[in-house]
Amino acid sequence: MKNGKMKYIIVFFVLISCSIANGQSITKRALFLGNSYTGVNNLPQMVADVTTSTGDTLIFGSNTPGGYTLQGHSTNATSLAKIAVGNWDYVVLQEQSQNPSFPISQVETNVFPYAHFLDSIINAENLCGETVFYMTWGRKNGDASNCASWPPVCTYSGMDSLLNLRYRMMADSNNAIVSPVGAVWKYIRQNFPLIDLYQSDESHPSVAGTYAAACSFYTALFRKDPTAITFNSTLSTTDAANIRTAAKLIVYDSLMNWHIGAYDPLANFTYSISNGNQVSFTNSSLNATNFNWNFGDGGTSASNNPTYTYLATGTYTIQLIANKCGISNTTFQTINITIPVGVNEISQTNNLNIFPNPVTTILNVKQDLSNKITYKIVSITGQETQTGIINNSEKQINVSLLSEGIYFLQLFDNNKSLGQQKFVKSAK
Repeated sequence: MKNGKMKYIIVFFVLISCSIANGQSITKRALFLGNSYTGVNNLPQMVADVTTSTGDTLIFGSNTPGGYTLQGHSTNATSLAKIAVGNWDYVVLQEQSQNPSFPISQVETNVFPYAHFLDSIINAENLCGETVFYMTWGRKNGDASNCASWPPVCTYSGMDSLLNLRYRMMADSNNAIVSPVGAVWKYIRQNFPLIDLYQSDESHPSVAGTYAAACSFYTALFRKDPTAITFNSTLSTTDAANIRTAAKLIVYDSLMNWHIGAYDPLANFTYSISNGNQVSFTNSSLNATNFNWNFGDGGTSASNNPTYTYLATGTYTIQLIANKCGISNTTFQTINITIPVGVNEISQTNNLNIFPNPVTTILNVKQDLSNKITYKIVSITGQETQTGIINNSEKQINVSLLSEGIYFLQLFDNNKSLGQQKFVKSAK
């Protein structure tokens, strides 16, 4: 689903899309693959509960065996089967709580390859799905069991900073997003120290810790302000509000820091003009799978790189909509078309009157014609679709075989243009 590894920080477009989304109810589907950090207090259900309180909906699945690693999930039949169900908007990956904080040589062997493997099959089975790395937290007073052999994890700060770094590395290398739960926890520890995020083992989350994770996930998955959440779980109103504030400041106010929206479509194009009126468009959009062009004169195209012929001099606004999986981005450019003056130039004139317009079957020409006049009917894209002869006694043209759309009727007298008029072919 991802088109290249280059990151494009387009904060403006992400904020606009989020402000629009905040007024709409959204349903998302997420699969959580992790271990007890996800399973304790049933994090997926709590994410669903906070989501419901905002008017949105989360449909979820999970597999969270205790102590499990990404390597374990990479061969776990249940995890692989759940991924293969498809139709997930997000698949959340949570590594064993200590592994990402170990020396980089170990992480490069025991963590990163399995993160990449799982991300690859997630993308293969869920064409519109996105991988989310669940950034966990440092233990309350550091990792005592590994302190002697790896001093950087002897403190909470040291262990937490390594986890933060390694989850960012996993997201970067897989073009994935991050739910920065560990970063939210850090803010809460620094600013609301009376909120105890840990169970007595100083590792697993308390209800407050899981609630902080749930608020982070709601924000990351729905791109909405978590202060709109009204579900407090079993927490006091004050503690729940402070946790939501932390999630807003860390996640919602800095979505692109966590690559949230970085892989959405971004529409862009360049163009070149030849012969005054033939325009070749080069599509330079990112992360999109299909496109809709509007050329400003009623003409449209769904081609990646269309070529379009304008039939009249003028200034036209080109619209390109780039789409992927229900997400779209639109860009506009204005071009000036000048058709060279010459003996064969066909200009639209009000002296040529046709009716009815729109027309279904018979197009009448209201014009004095002294000789047999040649006519052409040209589509909006410049393609000749019908030709014939009319004269003063028979000034009707049967257009019943034309497809619905916009056309131009052009009249000629011995190759001399008598003008053209635009008409609409209608089905009824």
